[in-house]
Amino acid sequence: MVSLVLTSSDIFRALFLALSVVWLLSDLAFAKHAGITRHYKFDIKMQSVTRLCQTKNIVTVNGQFPGPRIIAREGDRLLIKVVNHVKYNVTIHWHGIRQIRSGWADGPAYVTQCPIQTGQSYVYNFTLTGQRGTLFWHAHISWLRATLYGPIVILPKKHASYPFPHPYKEVPIVFGEWWKADTETIINQAMATGGAPNISDAFTINGLPGPSYNCSAKDTFKLKVKAGKTYLLRLVNAALNDELFFRVANHTLTVVEADAVYVKPFKTDIVLITPGQTTNVLLRAKSKTPSAKFAMSARPYATGPATFDNTTTIGILEYEKSASASKSNHKNLPLLKAKLPQFNDSSYAMKFQRKFRSLATAKFPAKVPKNVDRRFFFTVGLGILPCSKNQTCQGPNNTRPAAAVNNVSFVQPNIALLQAHFFNKSKGVYTTNFPTNPPFKFNYTGTPPKNIMLSSGTKLVALPFNISVELVMQDTSILGAESHPLHLHGFNFFVLGQGVGNFDPKKDPAKFNLVDPAERNTVGVPAGGWVAIRFLADNPGVWFMHCHLEVHTSWGLKMAWVVNDGKGRKQKLPPPPADLPKC
Repeated sequence: MVSLVLTSSDIFRALFLALSVVWLLSDLAFAKHAGITRHYKFDIKMQSVTRLCQTKNIVTVNGQFPGPRIIAREGDRLLIKVVNHVKYNVTIHWHGIRQIRSGWADGPAYVTQCPIQTGQSYVYNFTLTGQRGTLFWHAHISWLRATLYGPIVILPKKHASYPFPHPYKEVPIVFGEWWKADTETIINQAMATGGAPNISDAFTINGLPGPSYNCSAKDTFKLKVKAGKTYLLRLVNAALNDELFFRVANHTLTVVEADAVYVKPFKTDIVLITPGQTTNVLLRAKSKTPSAKFAMSARPYATGPATFDNTTTIGILEYEKSASASKSNHKNLPLLKAKLPQFNDSSYAMKFQRKFRSLATAKFPAKVPKNVDRRFFFTVGLGILPCSKNQTCQGPNNTRPAAAVNNVSFVQPNIALLQAHFFNKSKGVYTTNFPTNPPFKFNYTGTPPKNIMLSSGTKLVALPFNISVELVMQDTSILGAESHPLHLHGFNFFVLGQGVGNFDPKKDPAKFNLVDPAERNTVGVPAGGWVAIRFLADNPGVWFMHCHLEVHTSWGLKMAWVVNDGKGRKQKLPPPPADLPKC
């Protein structure tokens, strides 16, 4: 019998080898799931662009309009250097990106950062955690997002498949809004005179207005398809002030994702998409090449009393001709029109929103908070504010139209809220006494109260880390009931229910969907109705919430949530990067 004597150095070597194998395996496992770092450079520069027979200088990224597409995979890290070469202050928001513990990269001016001034730069540094699908980026200061926007495509991790048939091709369809005049001049004049800003002159598909506008037939987006193939259209509404109906003539669409979250697929002829929302749809081309072209049309869903741009943007869906078709025939094919709902069809809007459901599978669960720690009831809508003494405004008794949440019209600070919060310097910048409920009760969707004067201030809600929040948002009829697409930064939320009229806290919660509600970052508060959402405050930082109709944001329909740090290291917001812009 041979006795085996192991020295301490042998044991150490064996232990080291075993540990090395464990480390190597865990590193390999991590590498398999961890993404790569992708670098982008955004040069903010002026570019001369002609639309509707008129040329104007617009603010662009890299001279492109719309801006460049960002493409990455779930788990990737993005480093996007933004260099400002224009006279305006600039920030970029990565709309719908969770920004987990990277609030410094979120982008809303004076909320998470001071703007990037002329000649300055800033690197937005964030990781795409647990998200895949279509989102978009846009400027988040004044009205610069009119031309500063582009799609974000987050592909699933390598070797992960879509939970729907794999498309033959993927095509971004980005809706925009075009003014002949300079948009910064328009909003600055409106704020100075207390009037409503001028409405847009056209809508665009991928920057092109299409044949329904004056001298724009050459500026038409064309989508060429092959018979029998399936296409994934990545729809983004980057318009400033209008929700849009979208339809492809004689084709049915299958909705498979909204706001970069997969949904239970459903078929529809018409998609309603609010500013700030994204929707992925499958379009299956007809099995035989038809002898027609098909209009891809978008026009507003408008519910308020104000005037709006009641025009239609049209793209053209063309089939690649079969070998037997002659060239002359193909050119003169008839264009079939797409019939859209009435501009104020709020019942269609409500029915459409209710079709969205989470997959709620083991692989893609709907993690709806079952218990609620804090409940909030917010009215959202319009009102009036007095104008300053040296200002002559168009409203009665020198007032101007304004907008508010719980009667508070938000006043933008002149230093970033996140910095004030992080360095404990909130005094004189903001308070955390934002009202949990409206300051006074009234028949929200009935006859408005006599006093429609709003209050104003920089008020926030402070939340402890990781608590669950339920929020009911109620439209009001003050200055007219209107649909408001509300966007929450830093989180996705679950849409539990919605209804017409005033929310009933006794009856309505019983109808909430807690099984497979839609998970979104932007939701339409119905005109003359309410919507209920839940989210988990698991992301430390200061998070903006606002109406995504830019005119209402300018008027003050915005507020912010402060989520305090948790106890663990991974529950705290890291310090700001060295190149964070200064005010």
